[in-house]
Amino acid sequence: MGAGHAGILGYELWKTHFGGSPDVVGRDIRLNDQACRVVGVMPAGFHTPSWAKMWVPLAWDAQQRAVRNNHNFLVVARLKPGVSLASARAEMDAISRRLEEQYPEDDRDWGATVLPLQDDLVADVRPLLWILLGAVGMVLLIACANVANLMLARSLERRREIAVRSALGASRARLFQQLLSEALLLAFAGGALGLVVASFAVDRLVALLGEQIPDVGRVGLDGRVLLFTLALSILTGLLAGFVPALRQTRAESAGALRGLGRTTSDAGERRTRSALVVSEVALSLVLLIGAGLLIRSLWLLSRVDPGFDSRNVVTLTAFLAKPKYAEPDRQLAYFHEALERLRALPGVESAGGVTDLPLTGGSHWPIAIEGRAPLPVAQQPAVSGAVVLGDYFRSLRIPLKRGRLLTAADDARAPGATVISESMARRFWPGEDAIGRRMTMVFSPGKTFEVVGIVGDVRSEGLERREPVPEMYLALEQAPSPAVQMTVRSARPLPALLREAPAALYRVDPNQPLLEVKTMDQVLADSLTRQRFAMALLAAFAALALALASIGIYSVLAYAVRRRGREIGIRMALGARSADVVRMIVLQGMRPALLGMLLGLAGAMALGRILESFLYGVGVGDPWTIGAVAGLLGLVSVAACLLPAYRAARVDPTAALRSE
Repeated sequence: MGAGHAGILGYELWKTHFGGSPDVVGRDIRLNDQACRVVGVMPAGFHTPSWAKMWVPLAWDAQQRAVRNNHNFLVVARLKPGVSLASARAEMDAISRRLEEQYPEDDRDWGATVLPLQDDLVADVRPLLWILLGAVGMVLLIACANVANLMLARSLERRREIAVRSALGASRARLFQQLLSEALLLAFAGGALGLVVASFAVDRLVALLGEQIPDVGRVGLDGRVLLFTLALSILTGLLAGFVPALRQTRAESAGALRGLGRTTSDAGERRTRSALVVSEVALSLVLLIGAGLLIRSLWLLSRVDPGFDSRNVVTLTAFLAKPKYAEPDRQLAYFHEALERLRALPGVESAGGVTDLPLTGGSHWPIAIEGRAPLPVAQQPAVSGAVVLGDYFRSLRIPLKRGRLLTAADDARAPGATVISESMARRFWPGEDAIGRRMTMVFSPGKTFEVVGIVGDVRSEGLERREPVPEMYLALEQAPSPAVQMTVRSARPLPALLREAPAALYRVDPNQPLLEVKTMDQVLADSLTRQRFAMALLAAFAALALALASIGIYSVLAYAVRRRGREIGIRMALGARSADVVRMIVLQGMRPALLGMLLGLAGAMALGRILESFLYGVGVGDPWTIGAVAGLLGLVSVAACLLPAYRAARVDPTAALRSE
């Protein structure tokens, strides 16, 4: 609780818990079992940090201010007008040097990193945003190529009309303007339809994005979106209509008029349409390979051994409020009673607790190993650390490799004891026996901890880490904490335990809230949310691109078959079989598709480098992924060619000869 017992409510908290009451300011509420006066309400859309629902002053007492080795706080500051980021960094460097001179033991080699807040907020999601933007751009280009192909085909049907207009005095500029205006009109109609669809889909999109993107709740349709849609519609119309309009207005009107009543050659237009198909297939392959890499990466991640058994385990998080639980003895009394009540539930095999669950990222503790040269705090090696309670290792089935586990006997009166992971034993005592080794930690000055056991490695910081990080565990009795995540393993169905376990803790203290109640399977699934979200996003765009590319191939071949109907009829009249015609049309359609696949491989390599932070166990040039994606795209391309090919094979040669 801060000085003055004042607090500011978040907008959502004000709406949900106070009904948006306008007289909430000045009202006294209970926060952490203390009186707190509401002094303000933040506006809608303010989410800094993203998880905060209420803000209170950070007030340190004299004892807390005397601690100089706690470097866990972040500072947010607004620069004065005219002050550059470089100047702020230089000033903070100078302050850090002065602190290092004044307090060499605690502040040596510590400094301050000055970053723009916007960069810090989007640092983790910037690759995801680039992927989203790139995928949208590629799908847009594929759509433009499709529309351009259709408009080119339509303009060929109107060649004689354009020639007549030109012969009657219409200038090329006027004809170009007419054709481009038609393309822009189609683009505007598409943009308007897109806005209608977006008005219904934006809420679902925001829900899908969830916590993956900061301030996603502010996404909505406004004036900026309308302007963006207008600009995008103009750009799409220009991209889709420019080439057909240019080619058509450059055609010679006299040649077109001489060809009235007969089929004219469109070899140049055929090359243009083929080039557009090549681009569609290339862009589709890029998206498909990206989605394939993410799917394979997620599959490999799901097969990584996390170091524990998540099945049939429920977790509950209790953060004890002060001042009721300010004393460590009262904290321990609560957790011990909670543990006993959980163990007494029907079907419970074991129950324990930990300050940081695996896969969620833990605390990092600088350590000083006994018998080795002392180092400043900033240079001390850091390991991932967690404080455990009861049968934590048994509840998650983390195996004991050597020594013993922590027990209730490891209390405040007993010598300091710690259990370490195999990775920590290998890192600090390679080829030696780590049991019996001793160390100290900054957060517990004067206390020495002896290694009493070694357990299996746990992926405490995520499955995507190539190797488990070194980790050490302390007993809650020797390192008290007000926040513990209880872990309960049961032989009964989990839905029953999800109801009964919270009720058991509420019987210990009905006024103590529980922050999270979930299964360890959910924790495991949540650790892959980032990769799963990127995969689903790119897979959706890849599927759309694949559909558009197949439509493009089909439309080009269907038009070609219609234009070459007489030629095909003559071929069949001269002895060509239906199979020969099908083979000819399929080969004609597959040539640009195969060329597009070859060109798409280069783009896929570039996209793979952007995806590297999302990949695990698979390289950018993974042959299995590339082979599977190329096979899928090839099958879809063949399928798109077959329908026009079979239609061509059914041409009546008699009718074709009669028309000649």
